[in-house]
Amino acid sequence: MKVEAKAPGKRTELIGRARQIVVKVGSAVLTEDGILHRPTIFRLAGEIAALRKKACRVTLVSSGAIATGLGKLGLKKKPASIPEKQAVAAVGQGTLIQLYEEAFEQYGLRVAQVLLTRDDLTHRGRYLNARNTLTTLLSWGIIPIINENDTVAVDEIKFGDNDNLSALIAHLIEADLLVILTDLDGLYNQDPRENPQAQLIPLVEKIDAQIIRYTSQSSGTLGVGGMRSKLKAARKATLQGTPVVIANGRREGVLKDLSKGRLLGTLFLPQKRPLSRRKHWIAYTLKPRGEVVLDPGACQALLEKGKSLLPAGILAVRGRFGVGACVSCLTLEGKRIAKGLVNYSSTDLQKIKGLRTSEIEKRLEFKHSDEAIHRDNLVLTPEEL
Repeated sequence: MKVEAKAPGKRTELIGRARQIVVKVGSAVLTEDGILHRPTIFRLAGEIAALRKKACRVTLVSSGAIATGLGKLGLKKKPASIPEKQAVAAVGQGTLIQLYEEAFEQYGLRVAQVLLTRDDLTHRGRYLNARNTLTTLLSWGIIPIINENDTVAVDEIKFGDNDNLSALIAHLIEADLLVILTDLDGLYNQDPRENPQAQLIPLVEKIDAQIIRYTSQSSGTLGVGGMRSKLKAARKATLQGTPVVIANGRREGVLKDLSKGRLLGTLFLPQKRPLSRRKHWIAYTLKPRGEVVLDPGACQALLEKGKSLLPAGILAVRGRFGVGACVSCLTLEGKRIAKGLVNYSSTDLQKIKGLRTSEIEKRLEFKHSDEAIHRDNLVLTPEEL
């Protein structure tokens, strides 16, 4: 990690040339005393409109449906049960998008509401449909405003939080820049709310163990994730080659100043060897439908030699899944080292685990492939945050 005077030059280079931008704004920015703050939305709309005048295409990932619903219903805190949260989101989402429409209308800009669940990006056909829709909206000069479809989402199809969603959207539309707006000035070496001597980190070249130690899991009463959630999103985006800035969304002119390369927030540099779009989709969009436990030799072949996974290296198969499903590859100790798309169903893998390639057809009376997972459909998973 380096934080010296290199930062201003990198900002000018990476941020100044960005034309496809995703801006994520969370509840901590949009609310005041637990209520949606109308002036903040109108201010951000003005700053995004200024970016549009610079020929930037901006996609907005916005929280706030639940906060808006709480205000309309006169509730003081977010309910605990999923049905109640979904009902509050349903009440608030319409008002939220209407407020954005009013805010952007004064700049002659139109908006489009896009509500997504993880399923929409997990299935390849729907993923491409979502991509085509967003690309069309942007080509028409319309601002897509994206939120998770809280009204129908359950744990199995949730993105987890809008930080994660924003990274996936950046990947979906091949963004040049992801800006995550929060209620802090960026990433600090300690929690500034607990230690006033904490120092802002202006530049992060790679999200490593040292950076992880700086983060907090805590979030506000309306938020879902803290700084660690934002680091997860930043890592996903930088691994696809997209730079990320985490900055204070409550700061007047934050987007304008960032676009001029001014030194604020924390800039995360894109990785020099980004994952291919397909492997990034496997690594960060798909949820595993099962697991395969590998012997030490197979683990070594995947981690050190870049090989495909053969049935001979599989010791156990867990879960029920079909051909083409995403599965996790585990060591004997239970550590996940990879994810991939299988060439055989769980039933067939149970039959051929531990077998040599030459024995597959004899056992199954057919053979889809020599590999359980081909290396083109397999991605090594970095250490979890």
